[in-house]
Amino acid sequence: MAFPDTFPDALAGGFHEQLTVADGVLVEGYAPRAAHPPTVVDTPLAGPPSVVPRPRPTRADARRAAKRRRTFAANPDTFRRFVPQALVVAFLAGGTTAFVANDKAVLLDVDGTPRTLHTFADDVTELLADEGVTVGAHDHISPAPGTGLDHGDEVTVRYGRPVDLTLDGHHRRVWTTADTVEGALREFGIRAEGAYLSASPSARIARTGLTLTVRTERTVTFMADGQERTLRTNAATVGEALAQAGITLHGQDTTSVDPASFPRDGRTVSVLRITDSREVREESIPYAVERSEDPELFRGVERVERAGRNGVRRVTYAVRTVNGVRQKPRRTGEELVHRPVSRVVRTGTRQRPASVAGADGLNWSALAACESGGRPGAVDPSGTYGGLYQFDTRTWQSLGGSGRPQDAPAAEQTYRAKKLYVQRGASPWPHCGRRLTG
Repeated sequence: MAFPDTFPDALAGGFHEQLTVADGVLVEGYAPRAAHPPTVVDTPLAGPPSVVPRPRPTRADARRAAKRRRTFAANPDTFRRFVPQALVVAFLAGGTTAFVANDKAVLLDVDGTPRTLHTFADDVTELLADEGVTVGAHDHISPAPGTGLDHGDEVTVRYGRPVDLTLDGHHRRVWTTADTVEGALREFGIRAEGAYLSASPSARIARTGLTLTVRTERTVTFMADGQERTLRTNAATVGEALAQAGITLHGQDTTSVDPASFPRDGRTVSVLRITDSREVREESIPYAVERSEDPELFRGVERVERAGRNGVRRVTYAVRTVNGVRQKPRRTGEELVHRPVSRVVRTGTRQRPASVAGADGLNWSALAACESGGRPGAVDPSGTYGGLYQFDTRTWQSLGGSGRPQDAPAAEQTYRAKKLYVQRGASPWPHCGRRLTG
């Protein structure tokens, strides 16, 4: 069937758009007006009669219409041939085609910039793709991607912005869709009242991000000079909060925590008043003992050749007082005043005789018990006599003894008492001598 050559002819001919089947395939074409005219509905109101409308085209019809539009853009000749036909059909159908029926008016707001557009997209994902809006994992889309679209819907896109946030000394990277510092803090749930902000609350956050330091207001208590002071502060360090509290450190004064550390909420910090002083003391250096063997002395006998003498050193100590309490002194240096002098001792190696002829059978233990109570180191009240048998020093040394009798071993004291007995009998012990034979 030939299409009318002119627009009036088309109107006169009464063409309309319909779907026909040719050779088993569904095709679009044009056919003469139906044999029976459209049903006219009478109405008592004034005005022209109503015509029963055709069914509303489906989404599939709209997609085919969009496909035809792209085809026309690629083939201008086809478009020129089809335009007169489309105009006729549009007029005959009263402007209700699939192309028009599925065209939706949608408000698209991208990062605060709204615009109204017409689209054939079925859902939010298709709309964003058609408009070239690329979104990422940190961006917010409302309604969610994949949600179906209807005429009059609003679609909002808010881009995510990275924020390098240092909050009360802790650093982390967070994302926000807010475009101002104030909005971001609200999104993070951070209370800005009384806080220190490195950027103004009204500062804009670019899509490239922002570095932001926030120190919230905290309660810190200082114990200083016997008094307690509590304050609210957003200071960056303990030292800064200390200055805000009106407390001054002098000299070696410090705090119980590092003054450069971050003041945590609820922390109690003690101020340490420190006084340093120096002390010098003279200390004794013990002498050493040098021993040598002497074959002329009996075994167990020692003779002091030189008395020992302790040395002296001068030692310097640093003394610290914290809040009036003296700390343990710390040694910082020393100086030698006198060197110690060693004690020189000769030790006997000569074999001691087993007995003294004429005195071995006597009761020497009884004599010792009577003279000294059996104590080898006994000394009389005057200090003249000593040992088991109460020798005086002169008699002791005449018998071959060295030093004092009370310093010699008990066996040597008995041996020399036997020698004295051989020389003088029991006379050296006028009161106890009878015990030797009694």
